[in-house]
Amino acid sequence: MAELEQELKTALEELRKTEQRKFNQTVDLIINLQKFNVKKTPINLFINVPHKIKDKKIAGFLESKNKNVDTITGEEFKNYNNKKELKKLSKKYDFFIAQASLMPKVASVFGKFLGPTGKMPSPQLGIILNADDKTINEIKEKINNSLKIRLKEASIKVPIGKQDMKDENIIENVSYVYKELMKVLPKNKENIRNIELKFTMTKPVKIKLR
Repeated sequence: MAELEQELKTALEELRKTEQRKFNQTVDLIINLQKFNVKKTPINLFINVPHKIKDKKIAGFLESKNKNVDTITGEEFKNYNNKKELKKLSKKYDFFIAQASLMPKVASVFGKFLGPTGKMPSPQLGIILNADDKTINEIKEKINNSLKIRLKEASIKVPIGKQDMKDENIIENVSYVYKELMKVLPKNKENIRNIELKFTMTKPVKIKLR
């Protein structure tokens, strides 16, 4: 891991020399895989990283309105009876949570649109029993520190931080994702061809693993 951390440090130093932009760029992590069959080994992970990447836009399917989250109550489901409204909703939010009691209805009304985008509330992170303030705020904090990795091809691309974060915090987030992936890849390190790091507007910097 020390070798990987040093390589990441060098990559970040290189990225920070590039042209400055007028916005806080996202730091993207790209992990290219090899000797790996995506269809035979589907990977669907939630990873909680140590440092918050960004505040995600979250909506909740709840029985009643909650001031801590944009809420769509069961009674309001009828407003989403056409493709246009459902598409708009899916694009507006990064993440959806739901009260367990509403899940069957959520699945039938929103599943067709949220399912393919990987945004359906899930038991791993997103389905709650009680919609009290404490529970909502706790789950929001978890979501803002979480990454969802849903493998569809032999390459993983996830936002891992922001340009204004400290290098050590970005490196810690990357290392954490790497360790979690090692647990699920059938051939561990052998399945990783290389790692790339980039800012929103830069070319990727390649990191080879020996």
